[in-house]
Amino acid sequence: MTLISEHIETDTRERILVVAERLFRQLGYQKTTVADIAKELRMSPANVYRFFESKKAIHEGVARGLMGEVEIEAQRIARTEGPAALRLRELMKTVNRMNTERYVDDSKLHEMVEVAMQEDWEVCTAHIELITGTIGEMIAQGAASGEFEVNDLMTASLCACTAMMRFFHPQMIAQCATKPGPTIDEMIDFVIAGLSPRARAN
Repeated sequence: MTLISEHIETDTRERILVVAERLFRQLGYQKTTVADIAKELRMSPANVYRFFESKKAIHEGVARGLMGEVEIEAQRIARTEGPAALRLRELMKTVNRMNTERYVDDSKLHEMVEVAMQEDWEVCTAHIELITGTIGEMIAQGAASGEFEVNDLMTASLCACTAMMRFFHPQMIAQCATKPGPTIDEMIDFVIAGLSPRARAN
């Protein structure tokens, strides 16, 4: 395949995903068909299937793009300078804000996330692993600088993510919005306290 044809193929795939995301927001995830996407692009459904083997593959591509934006921002924060605790707080609040904006405030996209979670899309599993790994990276930095004290880095990062699930998981963000519970800052304070060095008895 020539460079020109590769570029055209990549461009077409991106156009399909952009249109699919727009239709998901307008019509809803379940109601959007490949025929709808093809019609918007002025191409045949068969042509769309040249680039994506199934309707599910298109949905996964849209989800991958949305989750990728969150991952990029999380990794950017993890690699900036400054105290690990402050950056960890910023990362956790950013994941919460971006997921709320993308999936909770937009009921149509929230529908897409529900289906993705039910079907256990690989893209969702990969996203959770990457966010957990990024948080683990920050905890490791804090441990190296003496801000944090952890015996098992993997366990610490898994515990931190589990503690924040109410504020990370789109469905839980929506379901818990009106229920009593700690604020996001209170929960982050709790996580950071759990990671902080313990006072040792004389």
